[in-house]
Amino acid sequence: MKRLYLLLLSLLSGLLMAASWPVHGFTPLIFVAWIPLFFVQNELENSNRKGMFGYAMISFLIWNTLTTWWIWNSTASGAVTAIVLNSLFMAIVFQVFHISRKYLFGKKGGLGILIFYWISWEYFHMNWDLSWPWLTLGNVFASKHLWIQWYEYTGVLGGSLWVLWVNILLFKLLQHIRTKSVSKLIIQTTSVVFLIGIPLIFSLVQYHHYKEKGNPIQVVVVQPNIDPYTEEYTLPPAQILQRNLTLAKKAVTDSTDYVIFPESAIQEGIWEDNMQRSQSLKTLRAYLSHYPKLSMIIGASTFRWLKPDEPRDNAARKYKNNLYYYAFNTAFFIDNSPYLQVHHKSILVPGVEKMPSWGILHPLERYAVNLGGIVGTLKADDHTTVFTNPETDVKIGPAICYESVYGDFVANMVRKGAQLIAVITNDGWWGNTPGYKQHFLFSVLRAIECRRDVAMSANTGTSAFINQNGDVKQKTEYWKRAVIKQTLHLNNEITYYVANGDYIARISGYISTLILLASVVQGLLKKKKSLF
Repeated sequence: MKRLYLLLLSLLSGLLMAASWPVHGFTPLIFVAWIPLFFVQNELENSNRKGMFGYAMISFLIWNTLTTWWIWNSTASGAVTAIVLNSLFMAIVFQVFHISRKYLFGKKGGLGILIFYWISWEYFHMNWDLSWPWLTLGNVFASKHLWIQWYEYTGVLGGSLWVLWVNILLFKLLQHIRTKSVSKLIIQTTSVVFLIGIPLIFSLVQYHHYKEKGNPIQVVVVQPNIDPYTEEYTLPPAQILQRNLTLAKKAVTDSTDYVIFPESAIQEGIWEDNMQRSQSLKTLRAYLSHYPKLSMIIGASTFRWLKPDEPRDNAARKYKNNLYYYAFNTAFFIDNSPYLQVHHKSILVPGVEKMPSWGILHPLERYAVNLGGIVGTLKADDHTTVFTNPETDVKIGPAICYESVYGDFVANMVRKGAQLIAVITNDGWWGNTPGYKQHFLFSVLRAIECRRDVAMSANTGTSAFINQNGDVKQKTEYWKRAVIKQTLHLNNEITYYVANGDYIARISGYISTLILLASVVQGLLKKKKSLF
């Protein structure tokens, strides 16, 4: 094949991946999106030509650019860095697959290697300093929750497995059409029909037979719609808090159990060593005193001084005279008891709330993206927090913004007893783009994986209630102040995915390690033979 033809195939793969992505994509395209890139790989392998990395880079760069371009609205440099790095990592994974297939299988078979490598990579990408799992393949079905009710057994990585497996079978089907092998064509066609049809049928049956579980509670969600660029960090903290409370009063009654406010609703910088002095917390407690059974979850920025002999990491900030402190993105649980429960955001946004801890990259701290408020690396909790109502023993899992993108993080809250998930976020940074819409849809995935109702409060973007089936029961409009109320359910049952976590990734990791070792050994043996 000519280079232009291979280039066009690479372009086509990237365009198909992007065209399938939520929120406006045509989802079924994902089942054929990888096929053009497979033809490129197959041609380069058969002709012993180089260049696989470059062609893969083109596909993934197009995919990343067309689906996450909206990062540019907050930071041009951050957008370029995220898009280029993510594309680079993906291209490296595909290149490793290309080399392994060549050494182990020659010109026949071995496409399945990609499934194990890719899922291992997606899992790894959820668990390191440059984590950015926005384009995990299984996320593509976030707008098609009727298709993926089985995520309660597999998590989102089950969707990644489904996508790659179908693409591989369809690619082989096209190869059999070219070779005119009737028997293989029939077998391959049957396999494709079953692989696509069975999960869809199973999902639809499961959806129509599932019933909400758990005792009912009444929840109010507030969307104050405070402009993060012109209001949130310039208006007096008391005025911002009052806007939230004024909205809440429109829906809260004596029968309301919980009211949920968004990330950064408290703009007063609160020092955790001396929280009793916070005027914002005093205001909130005064509000709660009118509603004896009411509890609230609300976001804030908090700080804590380090003790002189306390070990510190790269999140420590120097004040003066060898005084250091930590800054946190925080969620508070406040009720009418004298106690205050605190969750510090555990999964931080790379380049915004966290810079890589690797020593060689530490100087990049000064270039952390400024989205207002606290700039630079925040301190993260090393544990999962679940808020517990001391009166009713109701347990709620708080997820701050980016944390809701991580299935196993939310599942871990459920493993610790969470009966309901509360997502608090500030999605106004990206403007009216697919960014906030995609982030909202990821909470649909969490609802299905864990079979938990989700209450989502956004400063602006989409605030919503999602049931255990992934149905959106109620949601707000973009860039409008709103308050919504819904009866939700407190489920205590544990799904298979919650009980076992990302087991698909663990299996893929073991197999990938064996394949990689076998590839290295085979490569060394081939080089040794060529010397004699």
